[in-house]
Amino acid sequence: MEQIDRMHLEHPYFGAERMAKQLSTPEAKVNVKRIRRLMRKMDISAIYPAPNTSEGCKWHKKYPYLLRGLKIDRNNMVWSMDITYIPMPKGFMYLCAIIDWNSRYLLSWTLSNTMAVEFCLEALEKAISIYGVPEILNTDQGSQFTSEEFTTAVLDGPIRLSMDGVGRATDNIAIERFWRSIKYENIYLNAYDNTLDLYKGIHRYVEFYNWERKHQGLEYVTPAEVYGAADRLSTYSQLSTKRKKVTKKEKVYSSSNRFDSLINNPPIAV
Repeated sequence: MEQIDRMHLEHPYFGAERMAKQLSTPEAKVNVKRIRRLMRKMDISAIYPAPNTSEGCKWHKKYPYLLRGLKIDRNNMVWSMDITYIPMPKGFMYLCAIIDWNSRYLLSWTLSNTMAVEFCLEALEKAISIYGVPEILNTDQGSQFTSEEFTTAVLDGPIRLSMDGVGRATDNIAIERFWRSIKYENIYLNAYDNTLDLYKGIHRYVEFYNWERKHQGLEYVTPAEVYGAADRLSTYSQLSTKRKKVTKKEKVYSSSNRFDSLINNPPIAV
């Protein structure tokens, strides 16, 4: 799966057949059906110059793409939100993140071992509780983002909802660039073998990305400088101090509940 994920980052226009041929060797042929099944499991598909057929829920309402021709020149004007697959030696996790389009500042993120809408809502709630609401939130047409639960939470914001064309990851290029950065600069280099270490590694990288990594597209300043976050706490500190206290009876599973409490403790098996 890691080979598929790497190849998708390098060649996002490869479909299952092209990827199978690319991964095959004279000694071992790769089965196209297996590649197609794994790509569905990883929630990735080839990027085409025009919309292709969507695998999202057909009965969910889709919203138009609002960013075409739009000059994005201020913070909190547009946020981008997406989910990516993270391969691990004994399984996989999904990472959901929200980024400010203008500054490239990573606003919030959550981890989950399922694609349930709840961990997307958690990321959105974290970002809004700290930074307020954007004018526009841009997502793809995945079933989590088109679900009534998610769209209601966004539109009640009130936030305008924008959605990429099907198969057009370039419509959400701000978050796609972050996926490439975190995978090649951190995840692939460290090969985390358990979820707790992965969580800590992502936390460290997000801190580096926001506060230390200077971007060429930002004229070699950090996202935190452009976003004006220098007077704020670090991303993790903001999230942990804002977390609502709940009783044992009310407490439910979420990536922040489970991992934020362990972030400063020695690693344990999870």
